[in-house]
Amino acid sequence: MKIVILEGYAVNPGDISWDSIKQFGDVTVYDYTPPDLVFERIRDAEAVLLNKIEFTAELMDKCEKLKYIGELATGYNNIDIKAASERGITVCNIPAYSTPSVVQHTFALLLELCMHTGLHSNGVMSGKWSANRDFCYWETPLMELSGKTMGIIGFGQIGKGVAKTAACFGMNVLACAAHPRTESGIDGVCMSNLDEILYKADVLSLHCPLNAENKGLINRETISKMRDGAIIINTARGGLVVEQDIADALKSGKLKGFAADVLAQEPPVNGSPLFNAPNCIITPHIAWAPIESRMRLINIATENIRAFIDGNPKNKVNH
Repeated sequence: MKIVILEGYAVNPGDISWDSIKQFGDVTVYDYTPPDLVFERIRDAEAVLLNKIEFTAELMDKCEKLKYIGELATGYNNIDIKAASERGITVCNIPAYSTPSVVQHTFALLLELCMHTGLHSNGVMSGKWSANRDFCYWETPLMELSGKTMGIIGFGQIGKGVAKTAACFGMNVLACAAHPRTESGIDGVCMSNLDEILYKADVLSLHCPLNAENKGLINRETISKMRDGAIIINTARGGLVVEQDIADALKSGKLKGFAADVLAQEPPVNGSPLFNAPNCIITPHIAWAPIESRMRLINIATENIRAFIDGNPKNKVNH
């Protein structure tokens, strides 16, 4: 089988082996593929692995030998799934590979907003503690999570992991899912609805996929329903929030803080209104990136190809 990996570097910058995939045939790995070279590189491929590149119906029509598209991520909105199905092309994704690391990063962002560890460490290194008359000092109000209410929008594996961790911090947890349910199945976690979560949450954490219905879900109107001084964390998709409205709420003090690992435009070549907002933390889409997480990704991608070759595809997202 001729397999082409179009965007290898983001997943594997050289610290992981591709050998598990190379066992299946002739494998070519490109670190990065500009749009104008995509067809040239995959014209004879039977299987293509990609991440963010747009895979259209027109491109599929040009690739006469193509049988398999492997998304090296969980989300697959960059692939025309309907067109693939119509052409008999199997599309598989990588579900749940990054759950532990995304849960971890969610709390890394939240704890930084609560305790400002980076700010205080920098202050110590610059001599502020040495010059202080007391045994301690702090430069900004600090926040304890115990007893606060965490609202979670999206209750898949990541949302559930965040809920369990929040409960360990002593937080009250409310969650809402795409398909409403009455029981969470997790001690200390209550199922709710969006309006109640907006009204009660001290911390709102987003863990839902982006779609036409929820694009811009967190905006001026929904923020106005939230408690004054609430915090929002977004490790899901940048398009779930209206960035200008978040920035305005931070500047007015309506929101106490905002932290995200995702933006509407990635990379943000046109900037973002969040870059000049107070009490705002942005990381460059790294929640999924620990080596353990990326090794799981490649292992699952390998098993997806093996299952496809054996005639019993796993993690198939089309019909």
